Amino acid sequence: MKISNFARQYAEYASMGATPWDQQAGVLVKWDNIDEQVCSVARALAVVGERWTLLIVRDAFKGTRRFDDFHRNLGVTRHRLTERLNGLVDAGVMIKVPYTNRPVRYEYRLTRKGLGLYPVLLTLSHWGDEWLAGQDGAPTAYWHTRCGKLTAPRVTCAECGDPLKPEEVAPRHGVVLEAYVQACRDNNDAIPSEAALPAAAADFNQRWLAQHSEESK
Repeated sequence: MKISNFARQYAEYASMGATPWDQQAGVLVKWDNIDEQVCSVARALAVVGERWTLLIVRDAFKGTRRFDDFHRNLGVTRHRLTERLNGLVDAGVMIKVPYTNRPVRYEYRLTRKGLGLYPVLLTLSHWGDEWLAGQDGAPTAYWHTRCGKLTAPRVTCAECGDPLKPEEVAPRHGVVLEAYVQACRDNNDAIPSEAALPAAAADFNQRWLAQHSEESK
């Protein structure tokens, strides 16, 4: 569906109304439902935000592939490791590849989706180096083999190349959040703050998706 048509149909659905926003109570959100928020950060945390998950991904980038190696290196319980690996496979971050047939045993390899987490890990590591390293300095230095120099991540604008600073970046609503805000206006409901919008719009988004799924059948 083209985005213009999607926006038009979403706007039509918005006339059905949005869940009223309680300015005092806000919205009660359970961690298991964090991915329902209209926010890419929340959706990403639903995949990699649990304990041990990013450490598993970190070790996968270092070449760890087999269950016993993850277990030995991390010290996590086998039950918890199984949960986290299965979750990463279900999310498409890793794929299971058999390496023996009798009995069948699997390696866990990063997919393209998983490889896309490398900038996240590198930036998180840099933050830890800057604020948590202490007097001994960074635990690990990163060497860029193409230029032959030590490197550090830098988040820059894709258009002008300038470093991105929070005071110089302004978020704009996508289709779903804009439609939710318009529904609030149409119904004379209170509009949540920018920080509260992702959770407040979750129910609105789920109802739209459910209706659109029925219409597509």
